[in-house]
Amino acid sequence: MTPYYDRDGITIYHARCEDVLPSIDPATVGLLLTDPPYGINLDTDYAGRKMRGGKTYAQVAHDAQDFDPSVLLTYRRCVLWGGNNFSDALPPGGWMVWRKTNPHPFASECELAWTNLTRTIRSYASTIRPDGFGLHPTQKPVGLMRWIVDRWTEPGDLVLDPYMGSGPVAQACYELGRRYIGIELVEDYCAIAVSRLSQQTLDLTGGAA
Repeated sequence: MTPYYDRDGITIYHARCEDVLPSIDPATVGLLLTDPPYGINLDTDYAGRKMRGGKTYAQVAHDAQDFDPSVLLTYRRCVLWGGNNFSDALPPGGWMVWRKTNPHPFASECELAWTNLTRTIRSYASTIRPDGFGLHPTQKPVGLMRWIVDRWTEPGDLVLDPYMGSGPVAQACYELGRRYIGIELVEDYCAIAVSRLSQQTLDLTGGAA
């Protein structure tokens, strides 16, 4: 399959992850880090919200059904955001917590990721609306992804992100000198990720996702 983008160790596929993952040897992946659709029915409220430039969010594909993480668990080192929504399908592990320093009154104050990197609980605090917010309905800060990539991988490691979204993991890997493969079904988000990677000056202070 021809990549949508392939430069400086960053490879992006506009495709279904089911079509790309079989070609990737799990033994070559240093970390699988992703934020999959996990069945929280974001297809009503978020679909009507505006992105920068007046565009509306694309539907979050498959987000109105239960998520099965079994294919992702074939990778030996994983971080899966939203794991609390499909915890009954996960083996014992640890948790990573994104603590939001200024959450909306009706929004969750934290978000959780299941991981097999540790059996403990690790946390990272940042604003929910950093600069550049509004590119994706389930957006995560680049700083959060950078914290994970920097702590649990080494320069040159390959990071795999089967549900790329607007590319926060891609940007973190670019900044930290990690190789990256991202897969995204919605072409608009592929374009957003490439645009962010092509910026001359990258945000090194906790940025947006």
